[in-house]
Amino acid sequence: MLTTYELRWFSSGTIPENIETWFKQNCLINPMQLPEQREDVYLYSPKCDFLGIKLRQGRLEVKWRKAQLGAVGFGDFVEGKAEKWSKWLCCDDTEETFQPNLVMGNSSWVNVQKVRYSQLYQVLPEFPPQPVCADEHIENGCTVELTHLIIQGNAWWSLAFEASGEDACLMENLQTTASWVFDTYRELKLLAVNSYAFPSWLALVHQ
Repeated sequence: MLTTYELRWFSSGTIPENIETWFKQNCLINPMQLPEQREDVYLYSPKCDFLGIKLRQGRLEVKWRKAQLGAVGFGDFVEGKAEKWSKWLCCDDTEETFQPNLVMGNSSWVNVQKVRYSQLYQVLPEFPPQPVCADEHIENGCTVELTHLIIQGNAWWSLAFEASGEDACLMENLQTTASWVFDTYRELKLLAVNSYAFPSWLALVHQ
C-alpha cells in the first residue's frame, strides 16, 4: 500500500500553450523529453468521490481517499484542495485478468486517453527540491504532472502534485515542492473550485 498527499486541478480544453511551455522549461530535467502516452480505463462510481478504481497497463489500481486536508495556497495565482490517498496495486503475471478488453462495452467503465509530462522531485531538509529521474530511489519526494486528457471525445487537461515518502513528511513534501514549482508560475489562475481528484472529475464529465 502506498500513501500519498495529492493536489490536482482540472480544466476543460487543451493545455494552453503558455502553460505547457512554462512546465517544460521550469519543471522538467530535460525540456525536450517526450510525454508518456497511454489509455486508462476507470470504473465510474456515481456519488463515490472517495474511491478510484482503474485498469492501467495490465494491472488493477485501487485508490481510497483517507482524508481531505483543506485548502492550500501558493502566491496570488494558485489555490487548491489537498487530499490524503492510499493506493493498492494488483497484478496478474498470467496477464489473463485486468485487461481493458474484458470490460469494453460495459458502460460502467470509461476510457481516458492521456498524454502526460511528469517530473519526480527529491525533497531534502534545508535544500530546495531537486528534479531526479523517475526510477531513482528516494526517501521523500513529489511527482509533478501535466496531462492532456481525452474522455468521450472531449479534451481536458490537469496539473497535479503527488507527494510520497515518510508519513510525517508527506505534507512538507507536497508544500515544499509546490512552492518551488509555482515560484515561476505567472500563468492562468488555478482555483480551489477546480481542484479535485479523478473520481470527482469523472462524475463531472461522464455522460
